[in-house]
Amino acid sequence: MNEYQQLTWQGIWKNNPAIVQLLGLCPLLAVTMTVVNGLGLGLATTLVLIGSNCTVSLVRNWVPNEIRIPIFVMVIAAFVTIVQLVMNAYTFQLYEALGIFIPLIVTNCAIIGRAEAYASKNPIKYAAFDGVMMGLGFTLVLVILGGMRELLGYGTLFSGADLLLGDWASAMKVTVFEAESPFLLAILPPGAFLGMGLLIALKNALNNRVESWVESADEEKVVQRARVTAES
Repeated sequence: MNEYQQLTWQGIWKNNPAIVQLLGLCPLLAVTMTVVNGLGLGLATTLVLIGSNCTVSLVRNWVPNEIRIPIFVMVIAAFVTIVQLVMNAYTFQLYEALGIFIPLIVTNCAIIGRAEAYASKNPIKYAAFDGVMMGLGFTLVLVILGGMRELLGYGTLFSGADLLLGDWASAMKVTVFEAESPFLLAILPPGAFLGMGLLIALKNALNNRVESWVESADEEKVVQRARVTAES
């Protein structure tokens, strides 16, 4: 498995920042009432990850070890400010919906952790790809959790897509069922905790299933080799 494949596997599944490392849970649980909110925050986080990883990788040889963490935080804060201003200019309603959680990306441990653990030790091409994969893994969890909560709470999917993609995206809204009133458990923080717990349980179950399948396949190979040896 080459470096790019390893980074993809780590970011999407094995070391997913949301459901494995459990980092950035505050914005993840707070804003995922809809798919669009989750996608908006996920894209913002991904852009900051890519920018900060690339910058940290470029300056890693000139930053003294004693002050590397403050420098990394300043780099992250600069990219968060850029993303915040862009969202304020082009997706203002979504920017208002996400509120304080856009500037709080600065304190997201997933971003600081990748800058310290990976970008500061690797070339820019790998650091950039690591940012893409970690951001994609984080965004996938945000979108899935947002979809679960929106579907159960409002009976819709992709409601408010025009806030992120423009007026044409209003046609993307899918109404699965008509709800007389929102299902509050799904759209309030307790629903986010329950949904997150279900996602973590599902991932663990899939991991256990794959591990048992691999073990049984290895045992079968051993038995086949033993038969071949005995016959010969």
